[in-house]
Amino acid sequence: MCQMNVVLEHDGEQEKIMDNVTLLEVTGEGVVVSTLFEEPKLVKSAWVKNIDFQGGTVTLDNRLLKHD
Repeated sequence: MCQMNVVLEHDGEQEKIMDNVTLLEVTGEGVVVSTLFEEPKLVKSAWVKNIDFQGGTVTLDNRLLKHD
């Protein structure tokens, strides 16, 4: 079983959101993460910045993207 750690990046810092995540779902409100034994958690207005499969980490960001 592959479980990931999810962090939220802001201002060059990383905040741990949840460890041992088994499900990540992108919704219209943001990103919902959940584990086998904890309630799902919504990270509002977040998007997936990157996924490090080897390191087992998903990095989220909730800054607005600027489009030219």
